[in-house]
Amino acid sequence: MARILFITPYFPPEVGAAQARMSETALRLAQRGHVVTVLTTLPNYPKGVVFPGYEHGQRRREDWRGVRVIRVWSYISADKGFFSRILSQLSFGLLAPLLAFGAVGQPDVIIVGSPPLFDAFAGRALAWLKRCPYIFTVADIWPESAVQLGVLRNRAFIWLAERLEWSTYLKAASVWALTDGIRLSLIARGLPETHVFRLTNGVDTTKFQPIPRGEARAALGWDNRFVVLYAGTIGLAQGLEIILGAAERLRDKPDVLFLLVGEGVKKDELKSEAARRGLTNVEFRDSFPYERMPVLLSASDACLVSLKNLPLFTGAIPSKLYEIMACGRPILLAVDGEARNLVERQAGAAIYVPPEDGEALANGVLALLQHPDEARTLGERGRAFVVANYDRDALTSTLDGHITAAISVRSLVRGPATQARDSAVARGNLGK
Repeated sequence: MARILFITPYFPPEVGAAQARMSETALRLAQRGHVVTVLTTLPNYPKGVVFPGYEHGQRRREDWRGVRVIRVWSYISADKGFFSRILSQLSFGLLAPLLAFGAVGQPDVIIVGSPPLFDAFAGRALAWLKRCPYIFTVADIWPESAVQLGVLRNRAFIWLAERLEWSTYLKAASVWALTDGIRLSLIARGLPETHVFRLTNGVDTTKFQPIPRGEARAALGWDNRFVVLYAGTIGLAQGLEIILGAAERLRDKPDVLFLLVGEGVKKDELKSEAARRGLTNVEFRDSFPYERMPVLLSASDACLVSLKNLPLFTGAIPSKLYEIMACGRPILLAVDGEARNLVERQAGAAIYVPPEDGEALANGVLALLQHPDEARTLGERGRAFVVANYDRDALTSTLDGHITAAISVRSLVRGPATQARDSAVARGNLGK
């Protein structure tokens, strides 16, 4: 049994990929007998508005399904500007170790979520103060992603962020890369192969499973149109202008609807552009509760997964892919590289369309609309593939092994005298 501390600003009741990954992993580690604590902030994602019931919170403790949650104050703003988001992320990274030092206890290991990169400040500070190792998680290489998206141009800031990034990798007990592309990129830049492990995202294949389309649609009150669903962040990275291009080409198909469910910095702009073009076959909805996502996915006829056409994203695998496949829905995949290899070629669960190509997306929609048997086969293949390879319980078991290794290496390095002192600190006996 180990005492494990997660550090992340993203946690339920928020909905999102990072929230699901961190919470589901923490839950399973607790179920395996570990003592798990999550250090986070007040829920506010994605709108930058603190959720009802948390408005006046400073530090507070909760029990979330057997996981202890420590919430601390950080700067939160509804301003969607880049530097406002950076300030919010930086405030959590710098303040969390000060505000929660006593509350988090004495962990044996810390798992730090990233992005945001500035979680590294909290992880490294607490690892040093608590004399324990940390595992640094990389779901997206930052600041490289911000540079390629064009939102970060200040050379001095980029240089400082890169120094923080690389030194954090080197000081970590190990680096957890979520894709092969990320792992190989870090190795190519100089990290030893033994220092970085690849452990993908996954899905709870019991919670996420196919629901009959008619039943799911009745629960949501949908009509019988062919629904192409995009569910997730509507941000800079997703390249969702592809939907408007496809919708424009399918104006003469009143039985086809493009439905975008979620929030993000590009949502208002896309809504305005859809209205300007008079696209009545595009609708926008607010974020959907995570526990009801299987109903939403099962009600769709096809699900779109999209990223911009940037070199950075050839090594990306959006986590929503696993959930869509678990629910047995066919995928329109506008992501090249590792995601395409996994979902189109290995799983046989998707129709690939080039990123940011509206015409290709329209043709993919028509192919699924006109060949329902093929669409059904794509969904069935996806379900079988994730059940066999990406069940979250099995992935957590693998992570447990990496946690044990990090703790074991730390114990060997520190020696028996220091271990005894750490044990005294953990029991609260030092100085008594």
